[in-house]
Amino acid sequence: MKSAVGGAAVLAAGGGAQTATASAVERRPEERDTSDESLLWYATPAADWEREALPIGNGALGAMIFGTLPSERLQFNEKTLWTGGPGSREGYDHGNWREARPGALDAVRGQLDEKGALTPDAVAAGLGQSRRGYGAHQTFGDLHLDMPGAPDAPDATYRRALDLRKGLATVTYTHQKVRHEREFFASHPDGVLVGRLTADRPASVSCTLRHTSPRADFTAKAAGDRIAVRGELADNGLKFEAQLRVVQQGGTRTANADGSITVSGADHVWFVLAAGTDYADTYPDYRGDDPHAHVTHTVDKAVTRGHGTLRARHLRDHGDLFGRVGLDIGQAAPTDVPTDQLLKGYTASASPADRALEALFFQYGRYLLIASSRPGSLPANLQGVWNNSTSPPWSADYHTNINLQMNYWLAEAANLAETTAPYDRFVEALRAPGRRTAKEMFGSRGWVVHNETNPYGFTGVHDWPTAFWFPEAAAWLTAQLYEHYRFGGSTAYLRTTAYPAMKEAAEFWLDNLRTDPRDGTLVVTPSYSPEHGDFTAGGSMAQQIVHDLLTNTLEAARVLGDTAAFRAELERTLGKLDPGLRVGSWGQLQEWKADLDSEADDHRHVSHLYALHPGRQIQPGSKWADAAKVSLTARGDGGTGWSKAWKVNFWARLRDGDHAHKMLGEQLKTSTLPNLWDTHPPFQIDGNFGATSGIVEMLLQSQFDVIEVLPALPASWPEGSVRGLRARGGARLDIEWSGRKATRIVLTASRTRELTVRSSLLKGGEKTFKARAGQRYVFD
Repeated sequence: MKSAVGGAAVLAAGGGAQTATASAVERRPEERDTSDESLLWYATPAADWEREALPIGNGALGAMIFGTLPSERLQFNEKTLWTGGPGSREGYDHGNWREARPGALDAVRGQLDEKGALTPDAVAAGLGQSRRGYGAHQTFGDLHLDMPGAPDAPDATYRRALDLRKGLATVTYTHQKVRHEREFFASHPDGVLVGRLTADRPASVSCTLRHTSPRADFTAKAAGDRIAVRGELADNGLKFEAQLRVVQQGGTRTANADGSITVSGADHVWFVLAAGTDYADTYPDYRGDDPHAHVTHTVDKAVTRGHGTLRARHLRDHGDLFGRVGLDIGQAAPTDVPTDQLLKGYTASASPADRALEALFFQYGRYLLIASSRPGSLPANLQGVWNNSTSPPWSADYHTNINLQMNYWLAEAANLAETTAPYDRFVEALRAPGRRTAKEMFGSRGWVVHNETNPYGFTGVHDWPTAFWFPEAAAWLTAQLYEHYRFGGSTAYLRTTAYPAMKEAAEFWLDNLRTDPRDGTLVVTPSYSPEHGDFTAGGSMAQQIVHDLLTNTLEAARVLGDTAAFRAELERTLGKLDPGLRVGSWGQLQEWKADLDSEADDHRHVSHLYALHPGRQIQPGSKWADAAKVSLTARGDGGTGWSKAWKVNFWARLRDGDHAHKMLGEQLKTSTLPNLWDTHPPFQIDGNFGATSGIVEMLLQSQFDVIEVLPALPASWPEGSVRGLRARGGARLDIEWSGRKATRIVLTASRTRELTVRSSLLKGGEKTFKARAGQRYVFD
């Protein structure tokens, strides 16, 4: 390899030396991909929140845009508006046992040693308890824009759209020869929702802005150009406030006694909305400052900046994230076919229209993560940041037996690493309550959390038999922290953020693994495979997660130079640990340590394949991979939305791109709503995120520290390109392919280290070289 000359690096790749220049890797924004992959549009207003409204968000704030004509509706959320927790009228105990239960856990373990299995009801009776003060995410309410004179129904000029690349929701229509346009966005830099109403004839914009909520715990007051909404949740006294300021050009503005503002005869109107609560992620009180001062400052500063500046700042911020990755799989969206009809006509074929929907779905997952997970707020929950209910499904909480983790599978490889900051902070906030649960329930070191949690540090248990016990959750949560390090390589991040949580989670399992009398290995007991079957000792998923945790922690301990005694303890434990990998009587990868699997079992969870994805125990082509394929085939191609998304990832890891594509097609055909939200049912955002992750896995994998290019490319995508994907070890890749084979690879290194690239494009199929940070390398 020759050294860099004039900004170009030379690398012997394949048959000869090739040069990479900056222009070979980066294209100017105006030269980037077409809108086929970045526009949802509809010919009618939304009639249903879940199925049809369009989401915008800045991480903390989210809104659903309906595009209804006589009265536009923006249903909006602030992510920390939660009932339950400290101050709840039900009382709150973090899920910890409310009375001492000496011997309860050992009794269950003893029964499992004796009987081999216990029913979920029996274990819940001994270890569970009713949930108290858990709470639920709350809708903040609705902002209505009543528009006198607007048509009752849309005509052929109506169009409702969401531009993923720009993060803009728009509604356009013509009425009585006047063209009207509404534009909405959620700004992360300025912390506000912004809307603007315009018309191409002066003095043609009139509207009344008002707030409603399904709760009666607020007051709304209007004065001058400001509407202030303030209240306290009746359940826990959490203070909340939203403020909206209205600016118009021309016409008149009136603040009404009912808390609304009316603008009449304006040339254009724009508004900003900010909201907040006095929630803080600090154990044990979870309360911070009254939101009034912050909300007031945020709104006032935004108005001072002006609409043009707010919009420009938003476009730059959003575009810097979204525009990093482009996907071309030969898509061509028909210009006259709305997105809901494109979905309705989807057949999972190789047609340009079908590929357009797939590319759009890929980028939609990236858009939704940008919109629902930005620094300064909570991570994306089961519904991201969007919720129209006071009692949403599963509380719109954080399920930690896969769902929260799945939300972030795409973040690193799809070039959105910054979106993981709220996740990191959330995991850190769980450690303090999790230590108490570990001490009181297990009598051990470390920290723990079970099947689901809330913003108030719920780390204990409840009593739903098939979904109350999952102490492996903390171990799984730390895996994303370690992935962030593996992609980015920051030892400072590893030392200060990832490793402390990993080490404490590992200490929990060092204290809680038990010797299995059947064979002397160390096992998790009791263990439960979500969300079916009996409780056993040494269930496969539990063993695989703990193996993953201890392996990651040992690697990190070596990097950071932790004590020899701790490293030795991890090594000894890994040596004795049952790895959770067994081939059963019909060739399957066993879900339990005993051979209990049924070939007729088609449950949506395929938990025992954790070692295949997102774990890294199972190498392709191994006997474990063959057994995993048998299990996956037996489970079938059904399931709910998130389950199908997981199967996209599974089949990609098995290097079967056609089956991965088939699962993507099944998800789009049967588990996707007209607004392209994933449905369980009901709506769960993890399926969107999981599908985007699966498409990345089809194009690029690096879990074994080898950068594998196009490992699972389906026949439906014979020609194409992708730019901006990231690989572990510190590399960004642009890939072009034809005839299902790579024709050009451009790799940009972010770290100086040895990298290995595997592709049929390379002589011998593989190339190992010393990459230098900031250099670009071309293989063609």
